[in-house]
Amino acid sequence: MNVAKTPFNGYSVKFSPFYEDRLAVATAQNFGIIGNGRVHVFSLPPTPTGALTEIVAFDTADGVYDLAWSESHDSLLIAAVADGSVKLFDTNLPPPQNPLRSFQEHTREVHGVDYNPTRRDSFVTASWDDTVKLWSLDRPASIRTFKEHAYCVYSVAWNPRHADVFASASGDCTVRVWDVREPGSTMIIPGHEAEILYCDWNKYDEGLIATSSVDKSVRVWDVRNYRVPVASLNGHGFAVRKVKFSPHHRNLMMSCSYDMTVCMWDFMVEDSLVGRYDHHSEFAIGVDFNVLVEGLVASTGWDQMVFVWQHGTEPRGP
Repeated sequence: MNVAKTPFNGYSVKFSPFYEDRLAVATAQNFGIIGNGRVHVFSLPPTPTGALTEIVAFDTADGVYDLAWSESHDSLLIAAVADGSVKLFDTNLPPPQNPLRSFQEHTREVHGVDYNPTRRDSFVTASWDDTVKLWSLDRPASIRTFKEHAYCVYSVAWNPRHADVFASASGDCTVRVWDVREPGSTMIIPGHEAEILYCDWNKYDEGLIATSSVDKSVRVWDVRNYRVPVASLNGHGFAVRKVKFSPHHRNLMMSCSYDMTVCMWDFMVEDSLVGRYDHHSEFAIGVDFNVLVEGLVASTGWDQMVFVWQHGTEPRGP
């Protein structure tokens, strides 16, 4: 397995959609409460063991909570920052020439960002100001603001098949589904009794959404009939910070939690917990699947560690 230690606490990790050996990590000082942030870009060594190599790092005045790679330019990264800004970095340019742009519209922390994987020309951001904003790289201001949630919006995710559809997860205990062509949300799923921290769409069935919550559970919903969840997965001991569907297997998911573990699930079988990794020594905050290498996954957390490993092998630090 491959490891790196970051000076600040890890918040998000994302593999590049263009290069199988590249990943970016969002970090924040002092557990994101106050202080600076840093975006790291690492390359994987050619062997499955050894340290990650830092290609470049960008400093921010405030913590970075999430990031997304551009789906149209292989060197562009978008960062969600605690000061309410959304920053665009070019990993091919040195830090003094970055960020390329800084969009300042959200009035509170920006907690989530997702780049449109089908149209590849726009991205959405989620903020603690209760709104979601739609942006394009070629416009100086947001295209639109989506304001329906009654509390912080923690996460946004584009539907992988429908270019105009995205979902948002909020502390108001709902997931809302939006179509950018419609004036309001097209669906409200009262997903949990507690705050919903993350949502993700299935990559093989565009009607399935996964949610993770403070109630310690992961749930799978079918938007065609969402009165009851398709699956309710219990196995974490504390709030589940993120959940991601596999890009290679319809029924495989990965989640990370404040219980310091990363879990793998097959939501279609009775014994749904198919893997548990306890390599972090603090809250596990970020996970991702490598879309270009089947089974290659990454995690980061408040222990300042970044781990990359093949699912089925045991991740361990130095």
